[in-house]
Amino acid sequence: MVMVAAVAGTPTQPTLRRMREFGIRPDRELGQNFLVDSNILGVIGRAAAPALDGSEVVLEIGGGLGVLSEYLAARAAHLHVIELDARLREALQDAVARFENVTLHWGDAMRLDLAALRPAPDAVVANLPYGIAASSLLRTIEELPEVTLWVAMVQREVGERLAASPGSGEYGASSAIAQLACEVRVIRAIPRTVFHPVPNVDSVLVRMQRSGEAPPPALRALVRGAFAHRRKTLPASLELAGICSRGRARAALRQLGLAEDVRAERLSPTQFRHLAEALER
Repeated sequence: MVMVAAVAGTPTQPTLRRMREFGIRPDRELGQNFLVDSNILGVIGRAAAPALDGSEVVLEIGGGLGVLSEYLAARAAHLHVIELDARLREALQDAVARFENVTLHWGDAMRLDLAALRPAPDAVVANLPYGIAASSLLRTIEELPEVTLWVAMVQREVGERLAASPGSGEYGASSAIAQLACEVRVIRAIPRTVFHPVPNVDSVLVRMQRSGEAPPPALRALVRGAFAHRRKTLPASLELAGICSRGRARAALRQLGLAEDVRAERLSPTQFRHLAEALER
């Protein structure tokens, strides 16, 4: 995994102006860290270039003060923006007022019916709130089958976990589930200084390209059960999670030519798929 150092720029005037004009103070409980560096917009744009040619429908989760929303609206056929914090309504509406191709959705991105969005999104581009970064990405993989590209700023640990390879300390359930449907890469480090307030964690830009269908519910449950007790062997963890008996898991592992005492982090996403198929048989 190669990470390129990012360079901080100057604060964008729209962010500072809207904070003053609308009396906005970031809510740390909501994980709000507003983008205040115009250079990062170009970085995001280049990473999401295939989806920003004027023909794609883009979904942004966490519109905030609308700095990224403005940038995306000028380059997408249609932009859906989801924002939970009603305090930001006037500021976000001000940011996209001149665009006729923007639909604002007020509510929790983890509860809204994403499949009902029309026109249906082809891409997800966002500065994701830290608290829902991984879960929202996994949810969009599952519920938005027409999305083929994701570009998101997330906490570094989340990004590295999503892109982790089998056998590494970061590899886990979210890694396997994401990689069952996508090619995942951490493409750039993002300095803390591009956000206000400056967060206590580092961020990265993650790019995911769909390579297949989202794993079905049974496969997702198997993966989560496998990692539920990381210090246990895979058969023990699956039994403790209520997925299947140890004996059944061991028999399936033997069919795949894998050791009966293997741990979950040693299985690749493809091997998890084969394990699920073996257990079904």
